[in-house]
Amino acid sequence: MKKHIGRNDPCWCGSGVKYKKCHADFDQKIEQYARQGAYVPDRDLIKTPEQIAGIKASAAINMEVLDYVGKHIRPGISTAEIDRWVYDITTKRGAIPAPLNYEGFPRSVCTSIDEVVCHGIPDENRILEEGQIINVDVSTIYQGYFSDSSRMYCIGEVPAEKKRLVDVVKQSIEVGLKEVRPWGFLGDMGQAIHEFCEAQGYKVVREIGGHGIGLEFHEDPYVSYVSKRGEEMLMVPGLCFTIEPMVNMGTDEIYVDADDGWTVYTADDMPSAQWEIQLVITEDGYELLCW
Repeated sequence: MKKHIGRNDPCWCGSGVKYKKCHADFDQKIEQYARQGAYVPDRDLIKTPEQIAGIKASAAINMEVLDYVGKHIRPGISTAEIDRWVYDITTKRGAIPAPLNYEGFPRSVCTSIDEVVCHGIPDENRILEEGQIINVDVSTIYQGYFSDSSRMYCIGEVPAEKKRLVDVVKQSIEVGLKEVRPWGFLGDMGQAIHEFCEAQGYKVVREIGGHGIGLEFHEDPYVSYVSKRGEEMLMVPGLCFTIEPMVNMGTDEIYVDADDGWTVYTADDMPSAQWEIQLVITEDGYELLCW
């Protein structure tokens, strides 16, 4: 049960403004959607301006790391070297790599090559080769705030079909963003991404999606890219989440490495690609926080 707040009491969001002038109308609108059967966010998922500023500071470090990777990644280096770059830059900025020791994950970053869908573990013996594509997924904790984004990198000259996959998945995020607006549903975005990727001849991974983030690494909601319009969580101002479709050249079926318990592969060994951004819903649209 939500604690009752008088209209002249300080707002629950911590702004110090009276409730009637802050989130009273907002709460009433959410309650109307909830009565209609919509899946609506709890108050603790709504980020305040102060929290958003903290997430942005974390995101600045996260993107600095990815920029560095983009300038230095090349054939002949190991994925363990990428892990060292991430750890060193992150910690020098006074931040923490969020993946390190998260539920037992042993490294500071995920490095997923070709048929690896996600959660690839950096390894001294995994050497980057000409023609590969790799997703580098960086997540940062700075002063208690979490940021998360990933980018695809082409190693040297890559086959045209791999380059097309990488480009189409990046385009799919732009397609999805056209459906991101306050008082819309996450399913609006999810269906748009799914239909676009399928039309290009690709398959979207069903079992893994995006997530809420900001005060924790993974918060509600789960963000699917095989969802339907008008379904999933209501997008309201202050809701912060990632968009990160994982798209396969072949089948959408996947499996997890039985030995390490983390690395996710395509079932047919065909390539997979993923881009990830982090955003917050605003009163009139959205703001990108990390990319």
